Amino acid sequence: MKIVVLDGYTENPGDLSWDSLGALGDLTVYDRTPKELTIERIGDAEIIYTNKTVINREILDACPDIKFIGVLATGYNVVDIAAAKEKGIPVTNVPAYSTAAVSQFTIALLLELCHHVGSHSDSVLKGDWAKCIDYCYWNYPLIELAGKTMGIIGFGRIGQGTAKIAQALGMKVLAYSRNRHPELENETCKYAELDELLANSDVITLHCPLFPETEGIIDKETIAKMKDGVMIINDSRGPLIVEEDLRDALNSGKVAGAAVDVVSTEPIKQDNPLLSAKNIIITPHIAWAPKESRQRLMEIAVKNLKDFLKGDPINIVNK
Repeated sequence: MKIVVLDGYTENPGDLSWDSLGALGDLTVYDRTPKELTIERIGDAEIIYTNKTVINREILDACPDIKFIGVLATGYNVVDIAAAKEKGIPVTNVPAYSTAAVSQFTIALLLELCHHVGSHSDSVLKGDWAKCIDYCYWNYPLIELAGKTMGIIGFGRIGQGTAKIAQALGMKVLAYSRNRHPELENETCKYAELDELLANSDVITLHCPLFPETEGIIDKETIAKMKDGVMIINDSRGPLIVEEDLRDALNSGKVAGAAVDVVSTEPIKQDNPLLSAKNIIITPHIAWAPKESRQRLMEIAVKNLKDFLKGDPINIVNK
């Protein structure tokens, strides 16, 4: 059985092992696969793993030996799942592997907006403190979070994980979600309608999937409903935000600060509007990427294949 990983570098740049996957068949791992080489590299392989390499109907037609496609991520829009289903090819994803990592990163972005730790450290290392006539200084307003309200749009596992940390910091939480679980509510965590969340939150974080109804959920209209000086964080999906509208709100001061780990097109383009925004932190889609999280992803991805081979497949996204 031939197994091909089309773009394994992001999942495993060298600090993990592919041995558990290699034990299941004749394994070939490519760091990256250009579009024009996808069909050639798949060849007569039966098992395909992809992260961001597109597998569309044309590729499926050209590679009739494919029996299983594993996506090395939670999102699976890179695979034409309808075409795969027509051909009887199960497509699996890896859910819930990065909950702790992304929740933690959300709070890291928030704390950086509140304290600008990196900038202050750079300032000290540059010599500014040694030259200061006072015993301390700060280059940005410093913000205490206790007593403030975090609005969480999307209250699945990551949203709930973020809420727990926010509550530990003394924050109140308003959660907006299609599905509500009343048992999650308590004195400092309540469900809210979107307009209520927008009007009452000091910080808004996005943790919802990208659907037609959530695309552009942060735009000039929803920003206008927010408090002056709100902070916005997105480490979910870039297109949840209309980037031109967020840039304008940051530059006008309506939004005091924003931090995003995702953008509309990745890698980011030089003309992305957020690159010309004030008070913005942009990181290169790394919330999911601690080694512990990637190891968990690897283990689930391998288990997906093992269970398929046993005739009891799990995490199928195109049933």
